[in-house]
Formats: sequence, structure tokens, C-alpha cells
Amino acid sequence: MSTTQTTQTTQKVAIITGASQGIGAELVKAYRQRGYRVVATARGIQQPDDANILAVPGDIASPDTARRVVSQAIEKFGRVDALVNNAGIFIAKPFTSYTAEDYLAKTGVNLAGFFYITQLAIAQMEKQGSGHVVSITTSLVDHAIQGVPSVLASLTKGGINAATKSLAVEYARRGIRVNAVSPGIIKSPMHAPETHEALGALHPMGHMGEMSDIAEAVLFLESAPFITGEILHVDGGQSAGH
Repeated sequence: MSTTQTTQTTQKVAIITGASQGIGAELVKAYRQRGYRVVATARGIQQPDDANILAVPGDIASPDTARRVVSQAIEKFGRVDALVNNAGIFIAKPFTSYTAEDYLAKTGVNLAGFFYITQLAIAQMEKQGSGHVVSITTSLVDHAIQGVPSVLASLTKGGINAATKSLAVEYARRGIRVNAVSPGIIKSPMHAPETHEALGALHPMGHMGEMSDIAEAVLFLESAPFITGEILHVDGGQSAGH
């Protein structure tokens, strides 16, 4: 086997969803700095000028996108070592104002987008005998905030928190770890700068988090082999109370 072939089958590979902007783009950068090859997926993602990143555009709610992402990861890089379920949408409406379209959009991206790709990634990790899944959820699951209606976030991301623990136990003896990072409100393109002060005040620490805080938490879990089934709160104390 040539040196090139050896690198292709031994260098670790991470799949990151919702990877075109915000926390997802930060995660791509962080995993590349850690030496991983990255398969990045999002609806409108463009192929960057980096041979160690493969961009796969598609709707993460579709099982076809999940199949393409995982199969192309294996075809291009030969393996899947990490999956970061970062894709998610947040719709803040009073409970009785949610529409059927809101419900389908949220459950599509947040639940189907978790289910299909995680299933395929874990199947590949089983073949390899190791792997790590991290999902990005939200501290609103643990600590609802008056004035921030979040029932569909709690329904979907809360389900992923529960599924994280279930999967962690199911696969604990097969070399596969499953964790979640539960952010507070993070400075990202989702939040206009003029809202930062008010949003920061919702945290006991008095300010919003940075996208790098989430990336560093994910990489901490990546390098912590005895941690599985953990919901790591990166939320300025929000989940602890006010």
C-alpha cells in the first residue's frame, strides 16, 4: 500500500451537518485544525478549496441526503469516525400559533435530520469498531425561559437528548460513544447584533456564548474516551437556573 493510500484509510474523518455557516462552519474549521478530513453538508454548501473537505449539498431531512453523505464519505475518505449533528432550526412562536408547516419543518430538520444520518453513520462505525456521535441540542430543553416560546425546540431537541443516552448505552460495548452539547444562546448569524445585549441578559453570566465555545466543547468530547451519554451544557449557567 502506498503512503497516499495509507493516509486515506487511517486519517480520521468527521461528518458535520448544517455546515455552511455559523456553528457548523466553525466546527468544520475546528475539526480540520485537529487533523480530521471533513464531509460537510447543508442545503447550499459550496465545495471549498481544500482537498480534505468534501461538500455534499442537500436537505438533511431527506433520507437520500443522508445516504449520499455517508456513502460519499466512505468512497472519498474510506471511513467515518465522527458525526456532528449540528443542523437545526428554531421557530419561536406561541404554542397555539404553530402551523402544520412549522411542525413539519422542525421535525424534518431536527428529528429526521438526526435519525437518518445517525443510523447510517453508526452502521459504518460498527464495521470499524469505533466512532463518536455528538448532537447539538439546546439548554431550553432543561430550562424554559418566559418570553422565549420553545415547545417545538423542546419536543425535538429534548428527544435528541433522550436518544443520546439511549444510543450511548446501546453501543457502549461496541466502541461507539454518543454525546450531546447543549448550548445557550450563541453569537451567530442567526442573531442580529442589536439583539445581543438582551439575549446575553438571559444567561446568569450576563453574555452570549461564542461559536468557538461550542466547537471547543465538541472537540473536548471527541478527546474524552471515557465519556458517553453526556449532555454537556455550554450555556453560561442557563440550565442551572436564574
